[in-house]
Amino acid sequence: MSVTNDPQKPVPAYRRLAAMLREEIVRGRIEPDRPLPPEERLVREQGVAPEDVRRAVEVLSGEGLVYTIEGRGAYVSTRAEETGGG
Repeated sequence: MSVTNDPQKPVPAYRRLAAMLREEIVRGRIEPDRPLPPEERLVREQGVAPEDVRRAVEVLSGEGLVYTIEGRGAYVSTRAEETGGG
């Protein structure tokens, strides 16, 4: 049995959040070197758990779209411009 895209399986919250943030970045709504919305705000506004926010940021970091500064948060990478943002 394959574990490829199964339309019957729900998409995890962190992947939905990563997709939403990715779109905001690629469309230039969050510019390079600007912070992503704070974790608390994303939890409240998107109805996700704090762990989902952290995992979404990890996904975007792995893609090179964001970088984190300990104690300060996650910021849009200048690489985002190369992928269509800005």
